[in-house]
Amino acid sequence: MELLREITEELKSSYIDYAMSVIVGRALPDVRDGLKPVQRRILYAMYEMGLFSNKPYRKSARIVGDVLGKYHPHGDSAVYDALVRMAQDFVMRYPLIDGQGNFGSIDGDSPAAMRYTEARLSKIAEEILEDIDRDTVDFQPNFDASLKEPIVLPSKVPNLLINGSTGIAVGMATNIPPHNLKEVCMAIIEYIKNPNLTIEDLMEHVKGPDFPTGGVITGLDGIAEAYKTGRGKITVRGKVEIDGKKIIIKEIPYLVNKAKLVEKIAELIEEGRLDARTVRDESDREGIRVVVEVREDVSTALNKLYAYTSLQTTFGVIMLALVNGEPRILNLKDMIEFYVDHRREVVRRRTAFELKKAEDRLHIVEGLKIAIENIDDVISLIKSSKSPELAKKALMEKYGMSEKQAEAVLQTRLQKLTAMEIESLIKEYEELRRKISEYKEILSSKERIDEIIVEEMHYLIDKYGDERKTEIEKEATEISSEELVSEEKSIVIFTKAGFVKRMPLNFKLQKRGGVGVIGIQLREDTPAYMTVCSSKDKLLIFSKNKAYCINAYEIPKLDRYAKGVKLSNLISCNEVVSAVPIKEFDEKELLIVSEEGYVKRIKVKEFENAKRAGIIASSSNIAFVCPVDGKEVFISTRNGYTIRFGLEEVPVLSRNAKGVKGINLRKGDSIAWVSCNSGKYLLTVSKDGYARRSDIKDYRKVSRGGVGVINYRGEVVMTEVVEGEEKLITLSSDGYLLKTDVSDVPIQSRNAKGVILSKKEVSCCSVER
Repeated sequence: MELLREITEELKSSYIDYAMSVIVGRALPDVRDGLKPVQRRILYAMYEMGLFSNKPYRKSARIVGDVLGKYHPHGDSAVYDALVRMAQDFVMRYPLIDGQGNFGSIDGDSPAAMRYTEARLSKIAEEILEDIDRDTVDFQPNFDASLKEPIVLPSKVPNLLINGSTGIAVGMATNIPPHNLKEVCMAIIEYIKNPNLTIEDLMEHVKGPDFPTGGVITGLDGIAEAYKTGRGKITVRGKVEIDGKKIIIKEIPYLVNKAKLVEKIAELIEEGRLDARTVRDESDREGIRVVVEVREDVSTALNKLYAYTSLQTTFGVIMLALVNGEPRILNLKDMIEFYVDHRREVVRRRTAFELKKAEDRLHIVEGLKIAIENIDDVISLIKSSKSPELAKKALMEKYGMSEKQAEAVLQTRLQKLTAMEIESLIKEYEELRRKISEYKEILSSKERIDEIIVEEMHYLIDKYGDERKTEIEKEATEISSEELVSEEKSIVIFTKAGFVKRMPLNFKLQKRGGVGVIGIQLREDTPAYMTVCSSKDKLLIFSKNKAYCINAYEIPKLDRYAKGVKLSNLISCNEVVSAVPIKEFDEKELLIVSEEGYVKRIKVKEFENAKRAGIIASSSNIAFVCPVDGKEVFISTRNGYTIRFGLEEVPVLSRNAKGVKGINLRKGDSIAWVSCNSGKYLLTVSKDGYARRSDIKDYRKVSRGGVGVINYRGEVVMTEVVEGEEKLITLSSDGYLLKTDVSDVPIQSRNAKGVILSKKEVSCCSVER
């Protein structure tokens, strides 16, 4: 007969069957013993082989063969991989297998072939298997029904929590972190004493995951969420030491491949993203030691390692385990509760087994006691019997013995009739009666069972308890993009064609009168503006009547030969008239001068909303912007005129205001530079490369709105108030940059032409203070 069925129904049914087979039979651990089927079978096979911690090692190939032949009909690589994992002390917090030979490394090295390695059970694995021969757990037929295998192990040890588990099933996955045995056992003890404990109460004992590779967990929120809901994200960092300019990595996050971590650090150095001399792996048998020798600020370099490498990872907790054969997401209390229930059942069944065993022995001993009390008659009766069967029958009839008792009497050797043996038998009789009474008391009292479990937990703490390896920091520390930037002095160059770039200000000082070195590749472009700033400054960029704000480190750091990147990729403008570096949006002031010579003061905080899109900075086109650091204003024009007046004459106005008249420009003239600094001299630089310093007393102080006095006969590029200890940076129209000491520029009257500063035509200038 042909059966018809919708293919969708068949696929759905078959896939669900397959999924459940993977979930239950392979990928997920049992909540009671914390083991997957393959792990349980390996441990039980080794137990049957007698590979205890005090016995010689046996070849791994032999163990794998026994597991395959008896219990696990899958590939040998799957069994060996599971065996290796249980032996790796960088994977298991408390390894269940004691391996001898090459079992892989934290660098990702593969273990040797199974024919080369040897293994035996670790001591803690023996605790998991203890009492398995006392009817403590149920057994089921193996794959061919020729043998029996345990459904679960007795597990005196809370293995699921202390060793964790990782597995990918069909449609679900588990990722349970390992924990400290001492903390888990204390939490179990407290739970048994008070089952109404909250998860917060349990967290007083279980502080958080404790990884075999140590490391540092940052923040408690992820731990709390994982323990309360069964899901959470925990940020783990490697543990480092700082020694001058060296970052020494002593511990790495759980399951991180050390060799790949070192390789990634080397890539960052090669790409220039990490300013370091070298990275060395100096790890040995004593532990991990990776040394990174950095050039930049150490804290910044460390933040880069956290941000760009696996020195900081996120452990996604999914506490999924099998409960009565069904997958369930469990919180911390659930896991402890199910484990305690399992141990209660194990202790109850073990006690019942021991009770039956003691009662059976007492029954025999009672028969022997009767025989000893009537020894002469018993011997005569046995001697007069024609056969053992008749002797057994006579003993049963005369002394009321059972068949087993009579059989035991007949099997007793004559040596047992000595006074010493008789006394020993009486002691055994009394001891058995005491034990039976104790076993019955245990079975009739839940409190006594709990006391035994508490005693077992104290025993585990005393024998296997150790200190935490993983530290926990209460506060989570987010790494901002600014923390990934080393603070260094930089120079930012804007061009008329709308390009911008940033370079470290590490140019060598040169004598005046030189050419300088290439600073930017211009091609058919010309420099528009240049400013000195810190890489961690914010840059207020002004264009026409708008202001924009960008972090200085967001401008790409390029070499001297680069032309830069399009400014429009960073902010919504192409033309720049000024750029002012600031630290914060505070009460400090800026001086804004318009193309018509109008001037105003404005608070820096007014530009707090000046993002990449820009905001209005003035109602007229801006010619120049400078910070207010002095009490007098110097405005200079291209044609060599300069006016000096008091800052108090300039009002503080809003962004939309035009300002008041600062200088009366002559026809064809324009604003060249504005300065509001404290200093003794006015430094003037001309377009044709001449420079001089003049005493500011040479410039009489007038009221704002005048035409100024003659400062220089020629085209002026810069007039800045200086003290004389600053550094002067000039950029030529063809991209050559010259850095000189301001003190090299002589002090002359304002009528003097000055001395040759640069053999190149100067396009723009800046002062490094």
